[in-house]
Amino acid sequence: MIGFLLFSIRRAWQGFWRNAVMSLAATVTMTLMLMMLAGLVIGLSGMDAGLRFVEQKVEVQAFVADGTPQARVDALVAQVRALPEVADVQYIDKTQALAQWQAQLRQQGKPDYSSDTGTNPIPASILVKLKDPHVYGSVIQTLQSAQGVVTDVLETRHVVDALLTVTGFLRTAGVVVLVLVGVTVLFIVVNTIRLAVVARAEEIEIMRLVGASDAFIRWPFIFEGMLVGLFGAAITLGILALAAQPIGQAVATVVGQVPIQFDQNLGEQLVAVVGVAGLGLGAAGAFISVRTYLIR
Repeated sequence: MIGFLLFSIRRAWQGFWRNAVMSLAATVTMTLMLMMLAGLVIGLSGMDAGLRFVEQKVEVQAFVADGTPQARVDALVAQVRALPEVADVQYIDKTQALAQWQAQLRQQGKPDYSSDTGTNPIPASILVKLKDPHVYGSVIQTLQSAQGVVTDVLETRHVVDALLTVTGFLRTAGVVVLVLVGVTVLFIVVNTIRLAVVARAEEIEIMRLVGASDAFIRWPFIFEGMLVGLFGAAITLGILALAAQPIGQAVATVVGQVPIQFDQNLGEQLVAVVGVAGLGLGAAGAFISVRTYLIR
């Protein structure tokens, strides 16, 4: 068995370089497809990380009318806290709200004119954290129904919904493009192996006459297709390894305000996805070609 595998791999290596031009063309196309696949995996991982960050920030903020008795505010806070969708409720009075606003201005390097007027224009508010950022339940209705206490209600559900829509569209578009490119790669591998089969037609016929089995004849061609995928995967992973630091710096610059944390296993996932896709496409293309064109 080991001898047969070594023979098949050796013949595949010889066949790869015997038809070097087509083999290299197939390898380059395979590399481009795998680069697109890796880019899609990285992009979707980043979008998922960004979505998780935004989901952590999803909250409902209700502004409290000035002069509202504290007892009415406390009653509303207790009512909202009792809702099953609510994880936490925080009341921020006017003094705290002003301090937070001033801190944001200082962080952004903007001037603060509130001290010049001697007034506090920032209203008190009730901040509601949700257990599930997609489930608001009756939180908004409860706050809006508090007439005389709440002046306005802000919620960020539309941000999450928009991100989900964009992520879904990009995922679908990426998969469609990858399928089209994958089919192209498959045809190139099929044609590459077909040329190898045709070039060795006489040799294959002699092997059949002396009693060689179908597996003995076919497996070298399948390994040849897998070599195309293996080389494409190796080149792709090499490029990604060299470009990892510049890409990371570019991403940090673009989304510096959003502390995106990629999956810690992203590197292992890329190696697995790129390797399996490369070997799988190469083997599939070779199998189709051998099955269709091999002399019987």
